[in-house]
Amino acid sequence: MGVTVLERGWLSANNVLLCDADSATLVDSGYVTHQAQTLALVEQALQGRKLDQLANTHLHSDHCGGNQALQARYPALQTWIPPGLAADVQAWSEEALSYKPTGQNCPPFTFTGLLQPGTNRRWANTDWEVHAAPGHDPHSVILFAPEHRLLMSADALWQNGFGVVFPELVGIDAFDEVGQTLDLIEQLKPAIIIPGHGAVFTEVAPALALARSKLEAFARTPERHARYGTKVLLKFKLLEWGRISKTDFSDWAMRVPYLNELHNRFGLGHDLPTWLDMMLSELERSGALEVRDGFLQDA
Repeated sequence: MGVTVLERGWLSANNVLLCDADSATLVDSGYVTHQAQTLALVEQALQGRKLDQLANTHLHSDHCGGNQALQARYPALQTWIPPGLAADVQAWSEEALSYKPTGQNCPPFTFTGLLQPGTNRRWANTDWEVHAAPGHDPHSVILFAPEHRLLMSADALWQNGFGVVFPELVGIDAFDEVGQTLDLIEQLKPAIIIPGHGAVFTEVAPALALARSKLEAFARTPERHARYGTKVLLKFKLLEWGRISKTDFSDWAMRVPYLNELHNRFGLGHDLPTWLDMMLSELERSGALEVRDGFLQDA
């Protein structure tokens, strides 16, 4: 079974290369600022072969930000995406695709066809089932190979939890969908999980228990999830920039629609600059950033 996991650091999701005698397929392509590294890693893993297919589990910027570069590098590349946002990709609506609302970047790309839930794909001499996995993203899919009990769980399940439940950040109920997706994963009985972020793991039951515990806490106190989501968005951008003046960072943050929405719902009466300072202070106390001479430094 020709499965190569390219475990990436934060900003980029993991990439999974699936190869057999007939074709080479990559699942997810990382963030745009890492696209040169993505190309280099993929070319090294391909060992002179060309990349034939690209599939995205969902269209968050850290999972498809390398699509354009890969399509340029491999002109015959076929690209497959979940169906939910296909029309928005065709129209390239940065609003609907979440890039503008989150303050993130993703170069435009095209697609060949759709990863329809309920269908199978043949990659690396293995049948992969496509399953809908809403929650973290309403349109996400996960990919399961029953023969090997191998699951690509995207951001539906990590060893230490799951991805921010983005619909909840804008007032759309989705915690129940997270729970249903965790139930689905349990029903599939995977033995090995390739997560969207972090190392491959086999301790599935403890990971599910931890995810359910975190989900219960978030559902009980939605403001806790909102603060978590806010800090993830801020940390993601700081990871991208590395170092930036606090003034420039605050100017950016105050223009981000998701952050404004979160402040409106969970700001507890504080004005936006004060609330953002509170979130940055929490990140500083946790060791996620440092403040020096008016500059924010990723840590």
